[in-house]
Amino acid sequence: MSELRIFRDDKPGVRERTLTDGSKIADALAAEGILFERWKADVELAPSDSQDKVLAAYAKPIDKLKRAKGYVTADVVRMVPDAPNRVEARQKFLKEHQHAEDEVRFFVEGIGSFYLHLGPRVYQVVCERNDLISVPDNTKHWFDMGPAPRFTAIRLFSNPDGWVAKFTGETIAESFPPFGE
Repeated sequence: MSELRIFRDDKPGVRERTLTDGSKIADALAAEGILFERWKADVELAPSDSQDKVLAAYAKPIDKLKRAKGYVTADVVRMVPDAPNRVEARQKFLKEHQHAEDEVRFFVEGIGSFYLHLGPRVYQVVCERNDLISVPDNTKHWFDMGPAPRFTAIRLFSNPDGWVAKFTGETIAESFPPFGE
């Protein structure tokens, strides 16, 4: 289930608020400049499906978003519990970072958790199948896929180089409860 958990950044063990209704999550995040929408991920994917097949399955909504927001490229990130690079990938995304462009993800399978460091608060957004999230450029955040990750997400970029992060060097992510543990 999609969920929004709000914490003070200096009290990571104490939730101030939890929302599970999609429209209330969208409204709370919109107040902070974050786009959250429920799309329809209605294509069943096989584990062997290629990136091209996943992108083709969702070409219409992805192309519409690309035209509306000026994104120039899209790719697919897929992670499964037995992926050989899962530990390294998780550690990389667990460090607080920013991007010079929006970070856009449409979850077509599985689940993962974005942590958005917005002023004195951290918004943990648990995204699942059907969720689209767009984190604006220069927003401090990290992503936790959990210790046994299982998700497929379409990523959209305005930079043809794809995912480029600027790590903040802050250790705040280490203070917050890990996702899925």
